[in-house]
Amino acid sequence: MISPRLLSLVRCPECRGTLRAAGSTLTCESCGRPYGPPSGDFLDLRPHVAFEERTKYLDAALHADARHERVSPPLLGSKIRNDMLRAFLAPTPSDVVADLGCGSGRALLWNRDWRATTVGIDIAPFFARDARQGVDLVIGDLRRLPFADATFTKAFSLDVLEHLSPEALRGMLTEAARVIAPGGSLFVYTHVRKNAGIAVGLRWINALARRLDRAGLIDLRQEHLRKSDHLNPLSDIPELRRVASDTGFRVARIRYYTPIVGGFIENILVRLAERQMARRAAKRLASTMDTGSADREAIKAARSQAKARIAASRTTRAAFEALTAAMKLDLLLFGSIESGPFFALLERVDSR
Repeated sequence: MISPRLLSLVRCPECRGTLRAAGSTLTCESCGRPYGPPSGDFLDLRPHVAFEERTKYLDAALHADARHERVSPPLLGSKIRNDMLRAFLAPTPSDVVADLGCGSGRALLWNRDWRATTVGIDIAPFFARDARQGVDLVIGDLRRLPFADATFTKAFSLDVLEHLSPEALRGMLTEAARVIAPGGSLFVYTHVRKNAGIAVGLRWINALARRLDRAGLIDLRQEHLRKSDHLNPLSDIPELRRVASDTGFRVARIRYYTPIVGGFIENILVRLAERQMARRAAKRLASTMDTGSADREAIKAARSQAKARIAASRTTRAAFEALTAAMKLDLLLFGSIESGPFFALLERVDSR
């Protein structure tokens, strides 16, 4: 959605001038650049000169399973991430919070009980229908954010940093430090390349998943597409601390997350069930379309069916909640062991 509050917060991404409605466009009062209409589901405030480095998340193929279209309650890995977000960031109604790289906008929907002013920004326009209607959304580049200095008191970025090159990571964090007020916080979930010895368990699970994929028992095509965009700019936790310091932050709190139990549940058990549902859907669709189209639509149908079952069936929901509880063992058992994936709270340092 586009609220009056959002219109008061945004600025020209080129010169940071104030944007004013002028007919069917927003126009910068300083440089005169026009932007998309101030009405509809979201604002398009991408800089006019695009960066050469572009994420593959702009490609429609990465969203072929349509998982972004409908937002279900957080379960499994998304529940782990959202619980940690709430625990680390803990916004209040007086906060102004940005989701940097918001994807579908689901985290903003899940956390509307914060009652804070929230804005989601992403470079790709694959927002969920509910998010388009219920939260403020902006299409924009994280390296040139369309907001004034110190606009936000808090921000978060989930599963984003690993998609950036070292140069883009520094650009994104520098911009985040600019729009977050001194003393504010940025919560991130991402990973570094260096892993702990316990990660051998996850490597075994991933090796099993690849074998099941080759046997046709699970389908990893979408997962491969998504991970093909990973550039993994951080080598280890000391480099994280250096980059944070260089861009205006300090690491105030960190918790590690090596998903061994979670990896088996999400990469094996859930994908086995998903593949069976997709096969049944493909059989139903085979009589009305060619094999390739039926296969693509079956993936979408399986995802939609699974979400519908979770919403409609208390038994199914309870089973997923039990699996989610089991996945929290990874945090309890391994959360203090320095490893690749981590949750961190970066505090905005006052450089004066």
